[in-house]
Amino acid sequence: MQIDVLIDVKPRLGEGPLWDPDVERLYFIDSLGDRVWRCDARGGEVRSWEVPGHIGSMALRRGGGAIAALDSGFHALDLETGETQPLTDPEPDQPTNRLNDGKVDRMGRFVCGSMDTGEEAPTGSLWRLDPGLRVARLDGDIICSNGPCWSPSGDTLYFADSFKGTIYAYDYDLDTGSATAKRTFVEVDQSRGGAPDGATVDEEGFVWSATVFDGRVFRYAPDGSVDRVIEFPVCKTTSVAFGGPELDTLFVTSMAVPPLPKYPDDGPLRGSVFAVTGLGVRGLPEPKFAG
Repeated sequence: MQIDVLIDVKPRLGEGPLWDPDVERLYFIDSLGDRVWRCDARGGEVRSWEVPGHIGSMALRRGGGAIAALDSGFHALDLETGETQPLTDPEPDQPTNRLNDGKVDRMGRFVCGSMDTGEEAPTGSLWRLDPGLRVARLDGDIICSNGPCWSPSGDTLYFADSFKGTIYAYDYDLDTGSATAKRTFVEVDQSRGGAPDGATVDEEGFVWSATVFDGRVFRYAPDGSVDRVIEFPVCKTTSVAFGGPELDTLFVTSMAVPPLPKYPDDGPLRGSVFAVTGLGVRGLPEPKFAG
């Protein structure tokens, strides 16, 4: 196994790595720097797009462009022109919330959670944006939404509430997009001050989860047991995604500037996107939004 710095553009809060196998490019976001970034598998051909607000996640669209989850709701992002267009805001009555981490299910729906910007109050929800742009609420009482991802079959949804220190599992109905039978998948070891952040699932059905403020990425077996732990040269690892031409590189984002004063600073590699190779496993291509 080898860990290399892929690209270091010092995002305030690097998040949401997303590999597009069609063009072999990696997208990632600067949540608090209001920007989407893109590079190739070697960290070259860098491009970025500014968005009108803090961005929690993005999803690529089957017809081109992207959906951006901003603090003011879901927006369409034209990757050719850089223009954005508001689509719908699921929480117009929650001014202290913003949309955060999200991914697309196997049927092309965008599932995205919200969070309290102060990271204290359980005012967040888990939302599903359907291809017709209808929004449905899947869960609530959430402090900080993170890490939605699905089992290879798509019938189990994993999702973390970071500051409850818990990764949950739900039964997920691919026909309706409903999430039921919520249960605890993992109670994360917080002895080093970490919290579960972004996550993905590999082709063997194991869950990879970044533990922010802890500097580690965990691989959990389908039964929730710890299979592997990777230590990083920064403590604020934020999210993970498989990519590269063979889907066998694990890309890991980090933050350069902690969002609140209570969080620790980091070393000179803070904010880097890391590429981890030699893991011996492959990921799954992320679906694109069907709307």
